[in-house]
Amino acid sequence: MAATATTKDATGTVLSAIILILVAVLAFSIRLFSVIKYESVIHEFDPYFNYRVTQYLSKNGVYDFWNWFDDRTWYPLGRVIGGTVYPGLTLTAGTMWWIFNSLNIPLSVETVCVFTAPIFSANAAWATYLLTKEVKGIGAGLTAAALIAMVPSYISRSVAGSYDNEAVAIFALVFTFYLYIKTLNTGSLFYATLNALAYFYMVCSWGGYTFIINLIPMHVLLCIITGRYSSRLYIAYAPLVVLGTLLAALVPVVGFNAVMTSEHFGSFLVFIILNVVALGHYIKRTVSAKMFKVAITLVISFGMVVSVALAAILVASVAASPTKGWSGRSLSLLDPTYASKYIPIIASVSEHQPPTWPSYFMDINVLAFLVPAGIIACFLPLSDASSFLVLYIVTSVYFSGVMVRLMLVLAPAACILSGIALSEAFAVLTRSIKFKQDKSEVLMDESNNGSKTSQPEKDKEIVRERPSKKSRRMEKENVEKVLEKKEVKQWSLLLPVEASAVGILLLIVLGSFYVVHCVWAAAEAYSAPSIVLSSHTPEGVHVFDDFREAYAWLSHNTDIDDKVASWWDYGYQTTAMANRTVIVDNNTWNNTHIATVGTAMSSPERQAWEIFQSLDVKYVFVVFGGLVGYPSDDINKFLWMVRIGGGVFPHIKEPDYLRDGQYRIDSQATPTMLNSLMYKLSYYRFTEADGKGFDRVRRTEIGKKYFKLTHFEEVFTTHHWMVRIYKLKPPKNRLRGKNKKRSKSSSKGGKSSSWKKQEKRNPWH
Repeated sequence: MAATATTKDATGTVLSAIILILVAVLAFSIRLFSVIKYESVIHEFDPYFNYRVTQYLSKNGVYDFWNWFDDRTWYPLGRVIGGTVYPGLTLTAGTMWWIFNSLNIPLSVETVCVFTAPIFSANAAWATYLLTKEVKGIGAGLTAAALIAMVPSYISRSVAGSYDNEAVAIFALVFTFYLYIKTLNTGSLFYATLNALAYFYMVCSWGGYTFIINLIPMHVLLCIITGRYSSRLYIAYAPLVVLGTLLAALVPVVGFNAVMTSEHFGSFLVFIILNVVALGHYIKRTVSAKMFKVAITLVISFGMVVSVALAAILVASVAASPTKGWSGRSLSLLDPTYASKYIPIIASVSEHQPPTWPSYFMDINVLAFLVPAGIIACFLPLSDASSFLVLYIVTSVYFSGVMVRLMLVLAPAACILSGIALSEAFAVLTRSIKFKQDKSEVLMDESNNGSKTSQPEKDKEIVRERPSKKSRRMEKENVEKVLEKKEVKQWSLLLPVEASAVGILLLIVLGSFYVVHCVWAAAEAYSAPSIVLSSHTPEGVHVFDDFREAYAWLSHNTDIDDKVASWWDYGYQTTAMANRTVIVDNNTWNNTHIATVGTAMSSPERQAWEIFQSLDVKYVFVVFGGLVGYPSDDINKFLWMVRIGGGVFPHIKEPDYLRDGQYRIDSQATPTMLNSLMYKLSYYRFTEADGKGFDRVRRTEIGKKYFKLTHFEEVFTTHHWMVRIYKLKPPKNRLRGKNKKRSKSSSKGGKSSSWKKQEKRNPWH
């Protein structure tokens, strides 16, 4: 029997390893549609900055990376890269590039960056397996790993080319949770140390590390309140707070924020409470019951005094801050209306908007229906580990409902709970079939054994003295009682064989539907890079490569020191692809600087020219989708420019750009809107493109069709009119034109009254 059990365990281990390898291959390969359908290219906006930083790291080394001052961003302020970036992604990709090249595998930095996210998606699947296995066993772990390998919410941030912080952060998040649960189950100081190191890697990788340092204290506090304190809980939490906080403070972008911001205060408060409870349990074991009451009173009193003193110190340290030590994004999560009221730059980002109900079905699909079953399974029975999963899913559901970007945090929790639900469901459904089969085999064996009994043996049995009828009845009753006690637990969870077969079939159909949806989402919804667009027409697929066309033009037709202005969305791409200095970019650290650009775009042409001149800007470009129907253009973002600009410069008022509360660009648009720089740069010569000035995004004819530019000149428009580049006219050229008019006026008998007015208004005269 022992040999059979050992063989069975070995077979299970090998089978689990094979399944995990296949899951890793699946997680990697399903994210390659973007490379297969398009090409190996960096996606979106932020990844271009990360790619540029990784290039600098691989070329100049770590020391120069920490001390790099980038003068090509946020002109004229610049940016200290080493102190303002989460270095985890960059250091990870840079290390991978160095390893490959050390092994004589000549991969470019761009190739490593493109495939970093698919590689770490496989790691995230393995981490999910470990976490779920630690809570509910191997079957649930394998199921959860397979689910997270395909879940669309995670694919959206980890396709090949999506070189953003979340590419490695989700793995770090899940792995940190696994090591916490592992420490909680084993009480091992070794795993507690690894947990602090994993938390350090998470801090290096993503600002979402604050979710960890708040969720784990919440779980520790829950265990204390429900009377589940143990030495294992102390070992799991104390090293994380002490060692993890010290390591987090070493990351330049975090620094003293690890101990000075309100996002971290809760972990310190729970740490004090945990030490008070631990001291109380120690005293209870060492003193008598009478002395315990006196001692515990002193301990609680001392703990309250320390807590109040610490709270007073922390409150005093953040009292001067208008946000009381909270970051703008944290306040937006706690109060969903905060950003729209006070920080429009945060509210303007599409991924910071709350999701719609269809978003949940798109991003987690059928998992939304399996999660409640997984929560119920966590209560059968409830343990410290399973209670953590329940707390994880509840908090992640809330945060995902506030900000669509945090659907990414919900995805691992949904996969884990759904994996548990599917595993438990398959266990119940297959148990009845297995039990029925085993029972049939036992009856068959008894029948065969009875028929194989030899005649002499039968004669001996007849000769033997038979027990009395009463003793036979008592023996039968005893056996039935034993069998009933042994099998009552199994029978309570058994279903009819037919119902079990139908249930298994339905689960397979449900899983097939999930797989089809995930493959479709990976191939169609999330594989297209924002830098290269495509549309399906009856003639076939039409590709729009206007962005790279515009950046190539800037790179080849402008001076290396020229400054380029645009809305902040395109700053990272302009710096990385055109290698030109930008005024603002996607870091959005200086709201006043962004408001200045927003004010320029919202102002009339001359005032905008003066603002850009003061910033030493030579070229301005806008993104326009009115000709081809591209909805994410600057006209659709224009009201956010107005709001952000108006938040700093009060003369910019949003109602001036609205007609009866409606945003319009047709003949009913307000004069302020029609005369704004954004309107003019977008619709200049638009009637020459389609003949009548019909905007396909807004589905209306524009209000002001024929106008000329006096302070800007068009220098390049891409093939599909998606990017339009303008050059600021220098002051001397404009004055030369005025001088010609003056010479004509003087030849007729002196200066005209109109020229005198222009001369007074001209600051450059």
